[in-house]
Amino acid sequence: MTKKIRVGVIFGGRSGEHEVSIRSARAVIDAIDATKYEVVPIAITKEGNWLAPAAAAELLPATTQRLLSAQTRGGKKEDVTIVGDPSRAGLVRLNTNGGPAEPLDVVFPVLHGTYGEDGTLQGLLEMAAVPFVGCGTLASACGMDKVTMKALFKEAGLPICAHSWFLRSEWERDKEKVARRVTRSIGFPAFVKPANLGSSVGVSKATDRASLSKAINLAARYDRKIMVEEAVDGRELECAVMGNDKPQASLPGEYVIHDEAARFLDYTEKYSSTGNVEFVVPAKVSKATVKRIQQMAVKAYQAIDGAELTDVSGFPKMWKASGIPFPRVIDQLIEFAIERHRERARNETSI
Repeated sequence: MTKKIRVGVIFGGRSGEHEVSIRSARAVIDAIDATKYEVVPIAITKEGNWLAPAAAAELLPATTQRLLSAQTRGGKKEDVTIVGDPSRAGLVRLNTNGGPAEPLDVVFPVLHGTYGEDGTLQGLLEMAAVPFVGCGTLASACGMDKVTMKALFKEAGLPICAHSWFLRSEWERDKEKVARRVTRSIGFPAFVKPANLGSSVGVSKATDRASLSKAINLAARYDRKIMVEEAVDGRELECAVMGNDKPQASLPGEYVIHDEAARFLDYTEKYSSTGNVEFVVPAKVSKATVKRIQQMAVKAYQAIDGAELTDVSGFPKMWKASGIPFPRVIDQLIEFAIERHRERARNETSI
């Protein structure tokens, strides 16, 4: 009998997207091929505590819990962690006086936002020499910071929206000066965003000076860097990308907002079944437009040295429409993670 690959699925986290991450973990665990993989759920609380698999499983829906091994569901609940020591690669239980680590063949991070998608976890996993799905440390950090990402996209020749950014400390020191600068360079309407977060958390639309001030105050609650971006009247299309040296793009999808009076695709619209937003895949665009979107998506992916951009909302739907069901997508993501780990292991670390 072939030994199953042990996959540590890390979810939750110290982020405003904690609840979304739990939903992502559920989607991955529900879709993963149980004949190939043994899932080891690892939750991180909003305070940053790492929970053992048995405790982590309790955060998942009952139907998902039943897909986990009996040993996982009935195991000990002491806190765990991963340490940046390759000789102890795996899950270390904190109250066993440094006992042997539980081996993990690969980690599947489904954390969203800060302390998960921003390179912090990826750096830890690279230090620990544990293969993991998704972008590496540099790509994660660049992809999370909207200002840095736009600079890289611009350097790669990709079109970007006009934007301005500043630090929270600048805003708190002289609000009038910052507001004048933003109004002069961007104007209205504009979108105000925390530079390092996703899922539209902390994002709002400004239509005048009063709403601009309110929007900046909201964004400043979530990050020290704030970005103000011009509003663009257009369609919202996205494209999934997978691969290492030769990435491939899926067919594009489109978020269609039925109520045109809606402000924008905010957190509620993205993750609640309001009926106002529909994700259409493949997007209803010409073949020429599909090709251009795919080329731009791959170029953006390469600009930040990406490795499998994962989002369990649109991501699997776009690959399914491209002929690859979600269980096979998970297979490929894990294969790419192990391949990239082996390639990184070829690097010499001494002279």
